[in-house]
Amino acid sequence: MQSDTFLESLLQLPELWGPMVSRDGQWVAWTWFQVGPAADVFVAPTDASAPPLRLTQTSDHTFLVSWAPDSKAVIVQQDRDGNERAQLFRIDLDNPGEMKPLTEANPNFFLRGGDLHPDGSWLVYGANFDLETGKEIEPTRVYRLDLRSGERVALAFPEKGAYTRPKLSPLGTHVLYERKDIHPAGRQVWLVDIEGREDREILNFGDQVKALASWFPDGQQVLVIGETETHRRVGVWELKDGSLRWLIDDPDRNIEAAFVPYGSGQIVLVEVIQARVRSSLLDADTGQETPLPEVKGNLVPIAPVGNGEWIARIFHSKQPDELVRLDVSKLDPQQYINLSRVWERTRITPDDLTPAQDFRWKSVDGLEIQGWLYRPKGKARGTIVEVHGGPSYHLMDKVSLETQYYVHHGFNVFEPNYRGSTGFSLAFREAIKKDGWGGIEQEDIRTGIEALIEAGIAEHGKVGVTGTSYGGYSAWCAITRYPPEIVAAAAPVCGMTDLVVDYETTRADLRPLSAEMMGGTPEEVPERYRERSPLYFVENIQGKLLIVQGLQDPNVTPENVKAVREALEKADVPYEVLAFEDEGHGIAKPKNMKVLLPRLRAFFEASFAAKV
Repeated sequence: MQSDTFLESLLQLPELWGPMVSRDGQWVAWTWFQVGPAADVFVAPTDASAPPLRLTQTSDHTFLVSWAPDSKAVIVQQDRDGNERAQLFRIDLDNPGEMKPLTEANPNFFLRGGDLHPDGSWLVYGANFDLETGKEIEPTRVYRLDLRSGERVALAFPEKGAYTRPKLSPLGTHVLYERKDIHPAGRQVWLVDIEGREDREILNFGDQVKALASWFPDGQQVLVIGETETHRRVGVWELKDGSLRWLIDDPDRNIEAAFVPYGSGQIVLVEVIQARVRSSLLDADTGQETPLPEVKGNLVPIAPVGNGEWIARIFHSKQPDELVRLDVSKLDPQQYINLSRVWERTRITPDDLTPAQDFRWKSVDGLEIQGWLYRPKGKARGTIVEVHGGPSYHLMDKVSLETQYYVHHGFNVFEPNYRGSTGFSLAFREAIKKDGWGGIEQEDIRTGIEALIEAGIAEHGKVGVTGTSYGGYSAWCAITRYPPEIVAAAAPVCGMTDLVVDYETTRADLRPLSAEMMGGTPEEVPERYRERSPLYFVENIQGKLLIVQGLQDPNVTPENVKAVREALEKADVPYEVLAFEDEGHGIAKPKNMKVLLPRLRAFFEASFAAKV
């Protein structure tokens, strides 16, 4: 495909987020990027009798939140230009496009979740909002909204800020939610009844240990994921007597997720082995586990739809995220029934996409690190290092629009899964805490670059680093620490520059993450926050710098850019800025991607052409 049409076609390739099957098993809904001016919600019948139906068509991102209990409607959320101040809406399947407001527009707080009560009268969600004062607060409280009268009742009152998405039981009697009141590294599960009379802790595995929970479809059992020092356990908690029994407790396994879909008594286990998904089904009564056959790429079953068939999600670097109906006992790609029909929406074909190659190296302490390498057909113009955010996240063998665009234009692309990433083991994820943000995980990235140079894949003076969020922070670390022979250019996107400024201006529910990763708050460990803030080391920059920021970002706020620009100008360091008024944490709207990607390509081309 010609270069002048490739980006246009690439931006027509839908990117899927958060698929959910309705309780009756008749529908699957999801959010798609790249199908309009912003993200929108779609639905398709699980029998594949009709193509995907667009439920929303808006200029702002709209995300699927939940299904109505009667399977006749969905709850969605929409913010303004990525500011994450979400409003909830109901959309009935027989009236697509009609978004019925459930909560206020552009609220002065951050709203989490949104589950309808079985009788349709109440909506349960979380919000960092004080009902009496009308002001935004740090803790996220659990609210019950009466959709008839508009009355809001606070059901639970956590003491400290934390990201929590309340989960209403299928019976409508209780709400599960999480707290981080004891320690920023821990997470305990609480249960409150729908009237708010009894609010109690039900799962606590230690002050600094994380617990997760979700409902079984019967509303009488709770699926539990409990962390230990070495691994994650999976068990079942009984509402009637508070008993807990463990089904999976194996230090050699890396369970990343587990859930029980409607229509099934089986638990879906999502295990990630060396950044690759391996799924299995676990019988909650007998403990018998059935691993699904291995497939090319990654497969996650979502929900059963009868006759041994399931709706599942499949993807790899030459197969965009697709929703299919399949027989889990066979997993024959020739027999998959395609529901989302992604390939019908773009001129891109599998032959236009570059496959991921597994690349491994040893870091400074001898630890093996894994990453993905994408190589163009001819001689590479240079190497672009794409660092993922999180940092508790990992990159998979999966289609990335940015990566495919760069490779198409002649660049190597390197995606390191540095320590702190998920997808390997709990110990690997937790290893980043030993030094804190900006520590040895940055050496993992540097040694990966050097390994590419030693292998003759990358060249001195022709390596650039970019990434969003923590990836943007890593780009800042790279350009302020390493000489241009190693890192010739950096393009941080929504990346932290001053960790104190970031702590003070970010969303309240994200501050515990900073404290967990840094070993305390800025008041408790001020020197660590300073020494890990790239802002204080900008005089070291010798390479080229392009700063990218969404101006509505409530996560890594524009205050980070303001602070670093003052430092750069004081140090007389040249730089460029590309800011987007209508974007938040990351650049995602197609019209802005058409500006961003060519600008980044030109920036790296010019940087690599410059003399070192």
